[in-house]
Amino acid sequence: MDIAENLKLYWHDVITQNANSLKNHFLPNAYIRWNNTNEQFTVAEFIIANCTYPGEWSGEIQRMEIVQSTAITVTRVWLSDNSLSFHVTSFFEFEQGKIAVLNEYWGDDGNPPQWRLDKHIGKRIKST
Repeated sequence: MDIAENLKLYWHDVITQNANSLKNHFLPNAYIRWNNTNEQFTVAEFIIANCTYPGEWSGEIQRMEIVQSTAITVTRVWLSDNSLSFHVTSFFEFEQGKIAVLNEYWGDDGNPPQWRLDKHIGKRIKST
């Protein structure tokens, strides 16, 4: 299976919180870093954090870049009731067709802060 297909299946398993399939995407000694919160997880810890997070989720890969054994995805993930929405930028390092290292940067989706609105700078990327 090529990296692009692997990433599509990986994100499906993340979003559906499929612990049994999710572990198969990683090498046993892989590690995952959530840099925004300064946390590093083993595969088992990552699966607990991901698969016990409350709610029913949806998501879509918005961009994917692959250069040799490194891949970058930008994915929108949201609660099915639309009460929470995030964009995550993920940097994957693959070895032997599996994830060896994953660095992720999660950001809350929302409105610009009031101070920027007050300055009347910037414009919406897309209508909501």
